[in-house]
Amino acid sequence: MRTHYYLGWFSTFFPENLGMVLQEDITDRKSLAMISGNPFFDEEDGTTERSWLDQAGIMFDEYHLINHRIPKEDAHKLIQNASVIFLLGGDTIKQNDFLLAYGLSDLIKKSSGVVMGASAGAINMSAKWLCSKNLGYEGEISSIYVGIGLDDFSVLSHFDLENNISLVQSELAPLSEEMKIYASNRDCAIRIKGDIIDIFGKVYLISHSKIYKLDETL
Repeated sequence: MRTHYYLGWFSTFFPENLGMVLQEDITDRKSLAMISGNPFFDEEDGTTERSWLDQAGIMFDEYHLINHRIPKEDAHKLIQNASVIFLLGGDTIKQNDFLLAYGLSDLIKKSSGVVMGASAGAINMSAKWLCSKNLGYEGEISSIYVGIGLDDFSVLSHFDLENNISLVQSELAPLSEEMKIYASNRDCAIRIKGDIIDIFGKVYLISHSKIYKLDETL
């Protein structure tokens, strides 16, 4: 059964209820493949995201960081053999470019392991996302990027949503006519398990230009 976690960012560690569900879902702990959020910057090593898993008592036999130093063929093998794939937070555009350059998206979609993404990683797991200066990106021209497409919706993750509700609703209105958009900030997560969607923390749904706060399910 496919299991995907779209994470925001966490002030300290995973909330207890989220950690417990992750414990239940991640039963195979042979290998964790982390895809850098800034694959061309060697200092981005996933220490923070790994600490969340460590605190939740989720340890792996092997840890692998995939960035520009890893040959493409080796990166493919690491993805194919991974128990869990974790797309780290960082630079959304550079991570997206790296996924395309290394041909990783199809491999991730075919993986039988749990797939997780934090902030930029969560955004790139989704089907499409809006790159706009009003959402924190550089450049004057807004554009739509294609993500991995693990699920048929868009994600806005780790954005100061509560203080920018009107701006976000307006900015994402056109895309929300095409697909659902899940928007969140800190200390929150969306879990997709089969056909079930679970909500942790403050998560909003933007659909057909309207925005709704979702109830937590766990």
